[in-house]
Amino acid sequence: MSRLPLTFACGDYDRTRAIEDGTVAVDGMDVTYLRLPVEETFFRMARHREFDAAEMSLSTYVSTLNALDVGETPPFIALPIYTSRQFRHGGMFVNVDAGIHTPADLRGKRIGMPEVQLTACVWQRGILADRHDLPLDASVFFTGGQEKPGRMEKGAVDVPFDVRRIPNDRTLSEMLAAGEIDALFSPRIPSTFGLAGSRVARLFPDTKAAEQEYFEHTGIFPIMHVVVFRRELYEKHRWVAQSLTKALTAAKAQATARIYDSSALHLMEPWLMMHLEEARTLLGEDYWSYGLGPDNHRVLSTFLRYHHEQGLSLSQRTPEDLFAPEALESFVI
Repeated sequence: MSRLPLTFACGDYDRTRAIEDGTVAVDGMDVTYLRLPVEETFFRMARHREFDAAEMSLSTYVSTLNALDVGETPPFIALPIYTSRQFRHGGMFVNVDAGIHTPADLRGKRIGMPEVQLTACVWQRGILADRHDLPLDASVFFTGGQEKPGRMEKGAVDVPFDVRRIPNDRTLSEMLAAGEIDALFSPRIPSTFGLAGSRVARLFPDTKAAEQEYFEHTGIFPIMHVVVFRRELYEKHRWVAQSLTKALTAAKAQATARIYDSSALHLMEPWLMMHLEEARTLLGEDYWSYGLGPDNHRVLSTFLRYHHEQGLSLSQRTPEDLFAPEALESFVI
């Protein structure tokens, strides 16, 4: 019986490795797993639709749904599979000479970000507006390459706050270190952080405490990436949504069991078991859950509100709007 060939571009994650190495099979498919950096995957999928399926920035995916508001068909359909989740307080950096000691001190400051629509930056702006009284229009934002000059937005953006481009021959990392911008919001740690004599520091010095306090008050462990199909493939083979969702869920379960095997540490972290136990105590047993249960519904609803408030969504979406319906339910015996 013939099987459907599927190219799947995704990062190198413990939770997807069983798909890559074939330990978990995908019903009806022969998967070619392309292990790529996230920026490359997002760029190639968003610009050229190169893969049958890929992980994608949640923000980029939600932006593609703007096609619905102009009577067009969006190019992708998503699965409720969250290949990346991460608290983002630790991704806010400041120049120590800029007089920024609390988030409120960012008023009137120059804040860099690689792109306006990055999921991490949507979360960071939303968190500061919601919880630290920093309205979107209280600062001036600058975009461009963080480590290499010339980075551009993946698509057109029209937002209700001041955004400017940095010079094409400069990078955000060097401008932050030089004091030419006052802060940087990014999913990646700037190369100028941690160097001897560096003037770059984190906005939240005790990042772990800030992120734990945030979770305690909101119950939100931010979702960063989803898995998407090219819509024409999905429309032709609707069963692919359930097959890949089932396989990726099994792969995550396998990774969860493996990482908590104390017979020999799978990561070079001496206190791995203690950290896992602490995370479960603070965040709950299934803190990296897939699907659209109440916790994930709350996380996604908050993100979708931020996305709309920040001018990146033409309409206020709901979590149910995002996913293939076949991926949201399963049979019961």
